[in-house]
Amino acid sequence: MAEGNYPEELRYHAEHGWAKLDGAVATLGISWFAQDALGEVVFFDPPDLGDAIVAGQPYGEVESLKAVSDLIAPLSGTVIEVNAALGADVELINAEPYAAGWLVKVELSQPEEFESLLGADAYAATLS
Repeated sequence: MAEGNYPEELRYHAEHGWAKLDGAVATLGISWFAQDALGEVVFFDPPDLGDAIVAGQPYGEVESLKAVSDLIAPLSGTVIEVNAALGADVELINAEPYAAGWLVKVELSQPEEFESLLGADAYAATLS
């Protein structure tokens, strides 16, 4: 099995999501570990634009050939963008989980939550 990849510039949630902060907006996705454990992702059920999401609570689902899994929000806020590219090519979640396979962008309601997320090394340590 290929070794996981966990970019240093991202922060990670124990439920295998990642967040990248840009001012008051966070881009969210799932980690390499999550996409690898799921196997081939075949469907993404995103939240609607304007939906409020709450850290630690489900905000959507991904379905693979193996299972349907809730997406757990690493941060709280309002969904301002859903990755439209995933509608045509959901496999981007597996192929590029930290780039073209991002899931949603959220305007943060509690930016301080970002500080509670794990760095790459701390997250990777939870996986062993």
